[in-house]
Amino acid sequence: MAQPNVEDVVKAIAADTHTPAETVSRMYADTWAEYSEGARIMDYLTVLVAKRVRENLRSTSQHKQ
Repeated sequence: MAQPNVEDVVKAIAADTHTPAETVSRMYADTWAEYSEGARIMDYLTVLVAKRVRENLRSTSQHKQ
């Protein structure tokens, strides 16, 4: 299964959430490290990490309003 390019995922999340790419990249890396620790199957990790980062950014955005 081909994994999406991390840069493309980060750019898409940044555009969707109106967040600087540097912030998204840092959050993505932190979440990846958390999720991949002890993971035996990595096939869907990119999708799960991207979903968590989006959710975190959206919840942070809603708290600011």
